[in-house]
Amino acid sequence: MSYTGRCYCGDLKYEFDEPIHSQLLCYCRECRYLSGGEANASIVISENSFRFTKGTPKTFKRGDLEKPRIRFFCGNCGTHICVKSPPRPGMLVLKIGTLDDHSWFSPQSAIYCIDKQSYQQIPKEIPNFERVPKA
Repeated sequence: MSYTGRCYCGDLKYEFDEPIHSQLLCYCRECRYLSGGEANASIVISENSFRFTKGTPKTFKRGDLEKPRIRFFCGNCGTHICVKSPPRPGMLVLKIGTLDDHSWFSPQSAIYCIDKQSYQQIPKEIPNFERVPKA
């Protein structure tokens, strides 16, 4: 199955093919910066199944980190599309809000709950972890 998505203004469009490796909520401080304060709802997909079909994204990576994440976003509207994360080689972490249809999203876990704020609620039915689950 193929999925499609875009940024807010439509300058960037993308598509990717299954499989979806995981669906998660992340409560870490970095994700809360990027989401505006709430948990980050994301899926993990294979990098080689993902392609931009319209536009070229801007990228950002912090220069003060040894292994920074590379963030892909729209240079016009600023929508954050996905992340290339060193702990997940060959994978991308895609923001579900950019999908054309994300009604099927059902998080399988909540990670970095150690950073969760008192106003944030973790769905009771999903496993949650202080950091990340042990492999």
